[in-house]
Amino acid sequence: MYNFKSIKPCYSIILVLLSTIIVYSCEHKEKVESVEDEISAIENSLTNPVIVKGENLVLFSIEDRMKLHKVPGVSIAVVKDGKLHWTKAYGIANTETGTLVDSATLFQAGSISKPVAALGALKLVQEGKIDLDTDVNNYLKNWKVEENRFTEKEKVTLRRLLTHTAGMTVHGFPGYKPTDKFPSIIKVLDGKGNTPKIFVDTIPGSIWRYSGGGYTVMEKVVEDVSGQPLETYLKENILMPLGMTNSTYSQPLPEKLHQQASAAYDRGGNLIEGLWHNYPEQAAAGLWTTPTDLAKYCMEIQRIEAGKTNGILSKKTVDKMLTKHENNWGLGPSLADDGNSLRFQHGGKNAGFTNNMIAFAYKGNAVIVMTNADNGGKLMNEIITSISEHYDWDIAQQRVVETVSLATEALNKFNGKYKYLGNTRDGSDYIVELVTKEGKLLVIDENNGEEDIITPMSETSFIDLSDGDEVVFTERADTIEFTFNKYYSYRRVE
Repeated sequence: MYNFKSIKPCYSIILVLLSTIIVYSCEHKEKVESVEDEISAIENSLTNPVIVKGENLVLFSIEDRMKLHKVPGVSIAVVKDGKLHWTKAYGIANTETGTLVDSATLFQAGSISKPVAALGALKLVQEGKIDLDTDVNNYLKNWKVEENRFTEKEKVTLRRLLTHTAGMTVHGFPGYKPTDKFPSIIKVLDGKGNTPKIFVDTIPGSIWRYSGGGYTVMEKVVEDVSGQPLETYLKENILMPLGMTNSTYSQPLPEKLHQQASAAYDRGGNLIEGLWHNYPEQAAAGLWTTPTDLAKYCMEIQRIEAGKTNGILSKKTVDKMLTKHENNWGLGPSLADDGNSLRFQHGGKNAGFTNNMIAFAYKGNAVIVMTNADNGGKLMNEIITSISEHYDWDIAQQRVVETVSLATEALNKFNGKYKYLGNTRDGSDYIVELVTKEGKLLVIDENNGEEDIITPMSETSFIDLSDGDEVVFTERADTIEFTFNKYYSYRRVE
């Protein structure tokens, strides 16, 4: 027979263990509920990014704004304190099949393809196979950057390609319908696809100008030096080592992944013909991925900066990547703020997809939002603002502005057609029209089917209250010009 006194100490230990388990379980449950509360607060606190001083604050849910902005599906990932904090998906991935968006749904990353692809080029630099400041023609094999009067003294280098200072043409790419002929990378470079020839039209290093064409040259450099197709090289050397198992640069998307991929939708919320476009310009626009996978990219960079020694790149190389060049651009990502608040980031826009990725280099925080709609930008900005304000990250804030009333005659003087003064992706004229309608100034952009009301803050300064875009007019002797968001210039031509 057992002696109760002899087993009492063991019994006490068991009670302590059970108490510990119960306390841990309660704490764990509380933690899960806390994250759920965070998500609920964020997804129900969306607001217009700009409000007029004196107006009451109105809050909306993500579902409310998805309907307003005609965005069928959204996927979000949030990194906090160096770890994946939460992910959540909303809406429909494919209205034809009824497939819902989930955390594994693939979206086209658009230009977020660039900073991820840049890791592949930087790996070759780290291995001593490419020099950042050597003429890339030394590495290119069956295609070369065409020499001309602009390249006599200054050359196209990998550093300049990665920082958009190489003087290369072609801003971006419209993609190809599934029924279109899919060109090779050399045909794209030679202008034998649906975009103009990619060449140097200004002295390399003299200006910053965003160039998807430059990243297509970078793609060719990586392929020629590595001896592999870009999608294979990046899969083996970047995506798989980072654990980005739901990502691929394969173009067109392999059929086995079609069921996992979201369809694309235009500004009216209508399904794009053929479900999506294909992009032979893989480094510039060809990545299919998820917010969770992009979070792995962000966390890897953060961990390397925090001292990780066996990362995808060395800290020395990542430090170079996060060094600001012209227009606050790093070797791949755009950079914002300084010191401990430094952020690396990039937006992405393909036909029917709009995305953004913002990460702190040293604070261990990041947010990635991916949408399957051309009109996803406004919703995306509202989500990021809500996340930023909830966590006090200071990456986006609601702006309060004062507006003024202008007479119809004062608005009418801005009416007319305006031509964009920069380069377009296909070399054609980019025209927008301004008209006065019901006492408001309306910007009509037939290039993308968008119409936006801009509200006056002064006699020459206007703002789109729905997204914060600003238009500032300047009267010339013979015409009127305006700048859009302090960068893009237009001149009235009619």
